[in-house]
Amino acid sequence: MDVSKLMFRDGLMEGERILVTGGGTGLGREMAEGFLKLGAEVYICGRRQNKLDETAAELMEAHGGKVVAHACDIRDADAINDMIDKIWADGGSLTGVVNNAAGNFISRTEDLSVNGFNAIADIVFRGTFYVTLNVGKRIIAEGGRCNFISILTTWVWNGSAFVVPSAMSKSAINTMTQSLAVEWGRYNMRFNAIAPGLFPTKGMSARLSPGGRGDNSNDELNPMKRHGQMHELANLAVFLMGPGAEFVNGQTIAIDGAGYQATGGTFWTPLQGLGDTEWEQLRAMIKGTNEKDKKDRAV
Repeated sequence: MDVSKLMFRDGLMEGERILVTGGGTGLGREMAEGFLKLGAEVYICGRRQNKLDETAAELMEAHGGKVVAHACDIRDADAINDMIDKIWADGGSLTGVVNNAAGNFISRTEDLSVNGFNAIADIVFRGTFYVTLNVGKRIIAEGGRCNFISILTTWVWNGSAFVVPSAMSKSAINTMTQSLAVEWGRYNMRFNAIAPGLFPTKGMSARLSPGGRGDNSNDELNPMKRHGQMHELANLAVFLMGPGAEFVNGQTIAIDGAGYQATGGTFWTPLQGLGDTEWEQLRAMIKGTNEKDKKDRAV
């Protein structure tokens, strides 16, 4: 990310302590860098300690400050509690949480197994709630403050074929965002969400566009004829997380160049004509990516 394009004054986020789930790579890393550049203390978590450590070292070398890496599988509520205990012991209460960790892959729904469905739902639906509940209960008990941002998609408004577990799970988190904004607003907590359009990352391409076959994001289909740039996403996250937006609560904001209005932002058009052979090829590509990730986590 070109941090010179962050639109906020230096030091804006000083005093903030922010956890970014899935912060070692992709969009999570970009938002973590934006917060760090503006003075926040940042905690990142994910399942690969080696990758998290690498990211933390790179960000601190570039910007100074403090980035702490915690390996944590957010599907495990006990592991989350242990991680949050360590964060609290390392300087006190969090003031912000970005629920960014996610999983997704394209598949015909009739080809899904229960395990395949749970692979997504356990991270996006359950894991996001576990993190939010754990931190929220501590804020209520201590009388602190905390801003929560969840990273969703525009599918929360219209669904999407071929990614049904993700569409279902993210729709549930959209509902959580609106519900807790009302219920927990009195405890000095805010809940908002961001629904990005295409911001290309390696992980996204490997599972949602293997071999280019699942790509629903041709720049020519977007009204602005381009994809999103990382500093644009980071600027929106800082706006929602930082001082000056305290009355923004319970909102899900799209950042997609009006792609949702133009095309619905779904996978129907590029994938609806594929046959059994093509789907088998896509499954093989995605399986290869998953196996590589498992080997990386074992390092």
